[in-house]
Amino acid sequence: MKKIGILGSGEVAKALGNGFLKHGYEVMMGTSNPSKLDEWKAAASGNVSVGSFEQAADFGDMIVLAVKGEAAMDVLQSVKNISGKTIIDTTNPIDSTKPPVNGVLSYFTDINESLMERLQKKFSEANFVKCFNIVSSSLMVEPKLEGGQPTMFICGNSTEAKAEVLYILNQFGWETDDMGHAEAARAIESLCILWCIPGFIRNDWKHAFKMVR
Repeated sequence: MKKIGILGSGEVAKALGNGFLKHGYEVMMGTSNPSKLDEWKAAASGNVSVGSFEQAADFGDMIVLAVKGEAAMDVLQSVKNISGKTIIDTTNPIDSTKPPVNGVLSYFTDINESLMERLQKKFSEANFVKCFNIVSSSLMVEPKLEGGQPTMFICGNSTEAKAEVLYILNQFGWETDDMGHAEAARAIESLCILWCIPGFIRNDWKHAFKMVR
């Protein structure tokens, strides 16, 4: 049974934690405030524990980075045992100091650099795969939409790491499209901006992307 260390305690972390538990994985949630997860842990079904960021990173055969984009670098700098591990990067570089303008978010990166590229460059011993950043937490596991099975776009430099993530996405009910190396995260992270616009302007958050050929 693969062990999953999830760094984060928000809605994304909890939704993915529930998904992994449902499919028989062991899960440790890493957080700076364990009490935030007391209610979730009590309701969770399966082999679950809560610890520090470092404990969760050490526990996981695979790591899920599910913190705010602004905190991602600091959180990873606080852990040690990530060498050779696949890190599912769910983050987006949202600039929290700037409110959306007509529904359009601001990022602290630019079009020629993604947050995942920064993380991969800084933590070159790990294998980052961009994933789960273009949909709401309520749709991350077994998404049910009238338009059929949605597409999750992924990218990363390691073919082996992407194969691990593809297996999980198949379990979670997603079609997957591999966009290539880490540079493709520039486009995938930008999709979050597009995905959020209907939410901000029409309060429509139940939708996802699909690649049609």
